[in-house]
Amino acid sequence: MCSMLIKEIDTATSATLSASVTIPTYPPSAQETAHKQFLYDYPTYATTHRLTELRRADYQRLDAHAQIYLDYTGGGLYAESQLTKHFDLLRNHVYGNPHSANPTSQAMTELVEGTRHYVRHYFNAGDDYVVIFTPNASGALKHVGESYPFQPGSRYLLTFDNHNSVNGIREFAQARGAEFIYLPLTRPELRIDRDKLVELLDTIDPAYPHLFAYPAQSNFSGVKHPLAYIELAHQKGWDVLLDAAAFVPTNRLDLQQVQPDFVSLSFYKMFGYPTGIGALLVHKRVLGKLHRPWFAGGTVNFASVHGRGHVLTPGEAGFEDGTVDYLNIPAVKIGLQHLESVGIETISERVRCLTGWLLDNLYALRHSNGHPMIRIYGPIHTGERGGTITLNFYGPDEKLLDYRRIEELANQQGISLRTGCFCNPGAGEMAEDLTPEEIRSIMADEPNLTMPRFLQMIQYRGHKSAGAIRVSVGLATNFADVYRFLHFAAGFRDQTNLNIGEVTFDIESCRVIRDGS
Repeated sequence: MCSMLIKEIDTATSATLSASVTIPTYPPSAQETAHKQFLYDYPTYATTHRLTELRRADYQRLDAHAQIYLDYTGGGLYAESQLTKHFDLLRNHVYGNPHSANPTSQAMTELVEGTRHYVRHYFNAGDDYVVIFTPNASGALKHVGESYPFQPGSRYLLTFDNHNSVNGIREFAQARGAEFIYLPLTRPELRIDRDKLVELLDTIDPAYPHLFAYPAQSNFSGVKHPLAYIELAHQKGWDVLLDAAAFVPTNRLDLQQVQPDFVSLSFYKMFGYPTGIGALLVHKRVLGKLHRPWFAGGTVNFASVHGRGHVLTPGEAGFEDGTVDYLNIPAVKIGLQHLESVGIETISERVRCLTGWLLDNLYALRHSNGHPMIRIYGPIHTGERGGTITLNFYGPDEKLLDYRRIEELANQQGISLRTGCFCNPGAGEMAEDLTPEEIRSIMADEPNLTMPRFLQMIQYRGHKSAGAIRVSVGLATNFADVYRFLHFAAGFRDQTNLNIGEVTFDIESCRVIRDGS
């Protein structure tokens, strides 16, 4: 199937990729033929027709603007119906700051608490968990880092493919005298080394608190790590922090089936809107372990200036600093109901089919001399992996093509993908086999090191990459989207960095810096 499709793409793509990179048009029959083969290879895709209807009804702006959105791990897309329901709610009622007993405040309090209850319902958390609203998943993770009782004798164990917001907790641990340890991944699939995990879990003093943190799904490789590791760690005396941000947009997390002590997530990654609201779910058995290092408006039952003391509000309110984003919080319930109306299993199956097709065909791409065009980081099959595919392009001379330039060329085709290290440096370092010595040497030579400069130096010194291209599919993705991306990718056959031109922008601290600006 793969070789036949690639041949069709070769036939349709008669012109080579130049510095301006225009992907030529191709006959509709080629896409139709590929679609028929896709349905034959992935027959369960037909069971997700509800999402095809939803794409036309709630996400038609994608086709109206000829946009190919392949950055769902970066952020989900909102449905038009979500906006309508939320704005109707705001138009037809009067709501005030919930920190009061007046009618508008009480009405708002009911909506905020109703949403909190619905979050517990959605994740089947029952009464076992409290739901703390935060600005995002990073805010949720910061709560854990600053409030967990790290001390000399404690350990913080985390995997190589954690997001930087999980990596950052190590600074709290280290400042309080605790030890932090990284759990390696296996290559080439970038999965947790279970034997090493068991070994590290066993080497603790049970008299001290210990925290194990890992992602349910890697935002770098798309690997789904076993949720069974939660109970394994519990049996050995550890508390568990589960980063669920990349997992819950397309998978069910049932907190009666698995019971991590802490769960972090961002709602915009699940359903696009609203941004600026995340959550930390804390199991009540460990809530008493957390000790906040400060207090703020809304988090105290009593505070005195003369008395120089305060009494922190119990439960989740003690962690919600200041006034919560009360007008947007009701949109969280609307978003969760939107996912429920479709069915998370339906979303998951659609993502599995489209991801499998992309993996099959990207892996099959070859230059005229037979050398692979693409290197995929992580599994090249759909077993225990999500809809995130991280890759790099290589020329026929086996040299890395600049991923920043490829993103720039994708932009010209209306394709939204993501490049860099995705705030997940450990997974990239493991995937490219970057050594501690290489990294420390560069850090020592460049005290004001930036990611672009690191990329330049690691490529010059070791012909390795420090970043990649990430393509991720989600709720509103259809076959036409992934087919167009494959055509774009096939256009790099026999191209080198000299052919595709130089990048005209750089990225520093998540800001795009363009030449001449």
